Amino acid sequence: MQPSMPYHRTQIYEFQIREALTDDEGAWFSPLTLTHTPPGVTHLRCQVRDQAELHGILLRIRNLNLTLLAVNPCQTE
Repeated sequence: MQPSMPYHRTQIYEFQIREALTDDEGAWFSPLTLTHTPPGVTHLRCQVRDQAELHGILLRIRNLNLTLLAVNPCQTE
């Protein structure tokens, strides 16, 4: 019998990107919520299941040569 894995609740994160992403570019991060604030800052908000998914999002931001301004945990689901 294998030991049971601990249950981890999803965490909502908000990523602030310096560049103003279009809706098409925001689709690369689907299923994230995309909002814009002046001047040219994009906020990506999503549920992250685990550390692997969080690192995957950060890698996508890096690979697209976007400027990451902040990563903030918002609330636990």
